[in-house]
Amino acid sequence: MNHSIYSADRTTHLKIVVVALVAAIAVAGLGITARVNSDDGLTQTARATSPGVVKAGKPVVITDSANTVIR
Repeated sequence: MNHSIYSADRTTHLKIVVVALVAAIAVAGLGITARVNSDDGLTQTARATSPGVVKAGKPVVITDSANTVIR
């Protein structure tokens, strides 16, 4: 049994690559499945006739004159 990755043969390296590839595909598939199934009609959309829509008012100017000058 080799305890070093440097002295491992070609088949050992191939096994490591295959296991890593399968794990990466499984994680990506799980993430895509969780993202697609999480949309159970809970999305919010804004409509022009909705009573919760807030219209923009007049612009407001905010100033601050309490600057301290250090010389």
